[in-house]
Amino acid sequence: MGLFTMPSLGADMEDGTLVEWLKQPGDAVKRGDIVAVVETEKGAIEIEIFEDGIIAEILVPEGRKVPVGTALATIATEGETAAPVRLVEPVMADEVQPAIAPPARTEPISAAPVAGQPVRASPAARRYAGERRIDLTGITGSGPGGAIQLRDVEAAKPMGSKRGIDADAMRHAIASAMSRSKREIPHYYLSHRIDVQAAQDWLERYNGERSPPDRILFGTLLVKATVLAVHDFPEFNGHFENDRFTPSQSVHAGIAIAIRGGGLVAPAIMDADRLTLADLMVRMRDLIGRVRQGGFRASELTSSTITINSLGDRGVDGVFPIIYPPQVAILGFGRIAEQPWLSGNDIVARPVLQMTLAADHRASDGHRGGLFLNAIADHLSSPEAL
Repeated sequence: MGLFTMPSLGADMEDGTLVEWLKQPGDAVKRGDIVAVVETEKGAIEIEIFEDGIIAEILVPEGRKVPVGTALATIATEGETAAPVRLVEPVMADEVQPAIAPPARTEPISAAPVAGQPVRASPAARRYAGERRIDLTGITGSGPGGAIQLRDVEAAKPMGSKRGIDADAMRHAIASAMSRSKREIPHYYLSHRIDVQAAQDWLERYNGERSPPDRILFGTLLVKATVLAVHDFPEFNGHFENDRFTPSQSVHAGIAIAIRGGGLVAPAIMDADRLTLADLMVRMRDLIGRVRQGGFRASELTSSTITINSLGDRGVDGVFPIIYPPQVAILGFGRIAEQPWLSGNDIVARPVLQMTLAADHRASDGHRGGLFLNAIADHLSSPEAL
């Protein structure tokens, strides 16, 4: 019998609230399935499962806040018998919803009151709507018998409302994690300026041959150059845990993204080094869009092996980031600015980009860090090979 536990979604998370169960006892699940929604300071996050089996027991009811590592459910594996549902504490009577047989028709059913009947909605949906003063009447439910689920309320919430993000709590959690990082990780910083004329010229030609949906942004080149350079510098790609550094065989690039309403997350693009520039752009666009709507998965927050933070679009010249544990390196990129540049015996105006490496001295040193930055610059000077 396996255990499905409250995951740690980053160094700044100590606990989370189980907002909604998307699977019920007796439901078969496979690795990667979304089984629950957990609310943290960073919003409502979909939680995946990492083993195949059948949901046996629900151990934590909706609405319960529990520490990281708490068992949320038991998973029956092949050959085991799933037990009936059991909660660690009784569910309040007004939260119990009657079992409703699904209707024969397949189109969505309105959950609006009919002939005096109350709106059918899950406890999480009622709680979410009540906190945000959202009227459930008229919302189309996607659950059994047309019952309104949390996702239905979120889809129908008024413009300008937040997805349950407490900006103050998020900033407190981030500050706590970064303070711990600076206190426990021996950071060292290296900064390097590079001429990106070749990369800009190539990108202009590339985008000029394509329609707007197929064009890519300069940030895509920065990510691809970084993840390719990592191949020759594995000491910057991995995790430092239990007093030892373990390099990762895969390159999962964490992309720092600002959340609307305040806060920052750095979810991962898995196997970024294996993606073409076009595919990488598609993945980045999808990830940024979902994050800014508050829709990202737990695995995207915990899988990064190296992080990239680009603030050039905010007009800053350079970025000196803080390592996000248990990672051992983070790259910061500033804006591209025309600056005097020595070319042969001439001084010319060139588009110059400043990049900064923050690395963990327990896993690498400044000599290797300098070579790593130069490797990134070399990749950017040959964009056609990216």
